[in-house]
Amino acid sequence: MFSKILIANRGEIALRIIRACRELGVQTAVVFSEADRNAAYLALADQAICIGQGPPADSYLNIPRIISAAEVADVQAIHPGYGFLAENAHFAEICRSCKIEFIGPPVKAMMAVGDKVECKRLARKAKVPTVPGSDGAVEDEKQALAIANEIGYPVIIKAAAGGGGRGMRVAHNDVSLRAGIKQAQAEAENAFKDSTVYIEKYIEFGRHVEVQILADHHGNAIHLWERDCSLQRRHQKLVEESPSPLLKPEVRQALCAAAVRLVKTAGYANAGTVEFLVDERQRFYLLEVNARIQVEHPVTEMVTGLDLIKLQLRIASGEALPLKQADVQQRGHAIECRINAEDPARNFAPSPGLIVEFRAPGGPGVRLDSHAYGGYRIPPNYDSMIGKLIVHRPTRAEAIATMKRALAEFHIAPIKTTVPFHQHIMENPNFLSGEVDTGFVERALLTSGGR
Repeated sequence: MFSKILIANRGEIALRIIRACRELGVQTAVVFSEADRNAAYLALADQAICIGQGPPADSYLNIPRIISAAEVADVQAIHPGYGFLAENAHFAEICRSCKIEFIGPPVKAMMAVGDKVECKRLARKAKVPTVPGSDGAVEDEKQALAIANEIGYPVIIKAAAGGGGRGMRVAHNDVSLRAGIKQAQAEAENAFKDSTVYIEKYIEFGRHVEVQILADHHGNAIHLWERDCSLQRRHQKLVEESPSPLLKPEVRQALCAAAVRLVKTAGYANAGTVEFLVDERQRFYLLEVNARIQVEHPVTEMVTGLDLIKLQLRIASGEALPLKQADVQQRGHAIECRINAEDPARNFAPSPGLIVEFRAPGGPGVRLDSHAYGGYRIPPNYDSMIGKLIVHRPTRAEAIATMKRALAEFHIAPIKTTVPFHQHIMENPNFLSGEVDTGFVERALLTSGGR
């Protein structure tokens, strides 16, 4: 096991990693920007190093400064968290060339699964179903139109290097496809410095179901079951739960087995998530692979009783997986609500600023992963997430009841948050019955004025 690591991230995930390391007896150094200078979690690390101004390009995305901090702190490894540089293969390569372990997958595997076109090729090799679409990158409008008319509308344009909903456009006809291609390419170039896009059949009323996997450097790979992330807005997840409420047992088994086949084929190691789209007949298709820990990992931790951050560290340090597939059981039901500093009544406009009042929920079955507190000022430079509210109870009905109670207890003022919107979701009949899909929030909740 490492004796000291650097955390190249901020906010709740930085705090989450600090806590796991402390329990393992691993020292931590954490980087921070000037915008995060007063963050309370900095005092919990063994060392805190300022790496620049608030804008991410000057701090959390600045590779030379992060590497310098790692060398000054004399660490053995870097944990990238999620976002920022977490899936940057160039960063992982630089870490290892500097004799600093990157707590994540091998560079070759990261590049393979990170490129959506190459990932589809690997999926076909592993006999994992993929959505009908282009075999590779779409070069021009003429090619795009030919593919769309062959597979049939609607189609979705996706950035090959994308994620987080950026570089995506749905097209229902030739006119919207022409416009969508240009918009997706421009957005992809701006977000990822790569304008490559591809086209897939758009599965309407599909569910987003993802499988958490773990793999070591000794050829072992297992799944930790699935999470249902179908409640989304503009491809951004709002609510996640495990198990998926409507998945048939035989489909669950097949989906999880497919995820393991894919990561083994890719030569993957460490934690990762294989994301699928499940249609109305419960046929599933690969969406993408996230080569990092995810925001919603606590959902899996609650139903399996495993600490994913600790397992990431053990795998990165060279240890073999300490458990077999048969050891991983789903127990009870977990739900996570992402609490953001956004105003649902104003089209989810960001609501940064000073938190004056912060009353956290608690009680049986409640977990809150948050770096916020009364007196904390949310900077405008970063993602607006305040924290993640997670509940775990024996049944889904009990989990929903506990989440409703916890949301009612959660008080944050005077900034606007998504707490009221989540309360509305927890009362929705379709959510209560588990009958939702990736377009449900925008189609049924936002259009009906549900705030």
